[in-house]
Amino acid sequence: MDKIGSKLISIIKGALPGTFKTCVWVVKLTVGVSFCIMLLRYLQVIPWISALLEPVFHVVGLPGEAALAYVSGYFVNVYSAIAVAVTLDLSVREMTILSAMVLCAHNIIVETAVQKKTGTPAVRIIVYRTISSIVVGLGLNWVLPAESVQAVAHGVEGEELLFLPLLKDWVISTAGLVVKMVAIIFSLNILQRILSEFGVIKWISKFLKPLLAIFGLPAKSSFLWIIANVVGLAYGAAAMIDEASTGKLSQKDVDLTNFHICISHSNLEDVFLLASVGAVWWILIISRWILSIILVWGYRFELWIRNKFVPLQTNI
Repeated sequence: MDKIGSKLISIIKGALPGTFKTCVWVVKLTVGVSFCIMLLRYLQVIPWISALLEPVFHVVGLPGEAALAYVSGYFVNVYSAIAVAVTLDLSVREMTILSAMVLCAHNIIVETAVQKKTGTPAVRIIVYRTISSIVVGLGLNWVLPAESVQAVAHGVEGEELLFLPLLKDWVISTAGLVVKMVAIIFSLNILQRILSEFGVIKWISKFLKPLLAIFGLPAKSSFLWIIANVVGLAYGAAAMIDEASTGKLSQKDVDLTNFHICISHSNLEDVFLLASVGAVWWILIISRWILSIILVWGYRFELWIRNKFVPLQTNI
């Protein structure tokens, strides 16, 4: 027992410096982005962006007012999108479509920065997530039974915002978020080191190997896959960056994993929250799994084409 205790202490000490550095980076990024978004809300820029997107939302079977919920989620997080969505009288069908779109592309700035830190190109992540959110909206609008219920806005656009109350709300919510993020990031990174040291991750990899094979992912990415699905990208940032930096995963494996989890992550808390306001939870999960499978296998095909033809061109 003494040996195990000493080993645990050694693992924790070894994990702290890198985790602290990553934690500071994530917190600074999150606070900075959220403050900018708060200013954009106060200046009525986000409602203006939403108005530009209204035609797109009619195409995916949603009322124009739903664009504000999407934009809020796109730049901030799922909570922000829900705060706007509940002010609309959306049917179950409409809430499901909107929720799937938000889950594909939410907190885009922070989460893209996290994935870029692991070496995956930021432009690809943003393009994949944005296009996927539109594709999932179009797809669900096509396959889900039509309903005649229309949404009615309740003071969403054009509401007058006072700066000091808005700033106060931002400080309170951000402080709570920072505490939560620090606790989760440290816990996850230490847990990852412990599980790796005692061989648990290898066992998890074997157990998840058939499922990950369907997704087109390497078995070695199992722990990152679990982190992304349970707590999301922002909270799992430290563990993801640490795993990528150790060299246990090649850059190809990291990219494949990132392309999957950029579309399909936060499948517990976020899905539960959206289901609580009317979305159909299993549609939210399955629709994004399908998209992520297409993305990953599409990228594998792209790599195959490169390996097959680029060397030929080089030799000519």
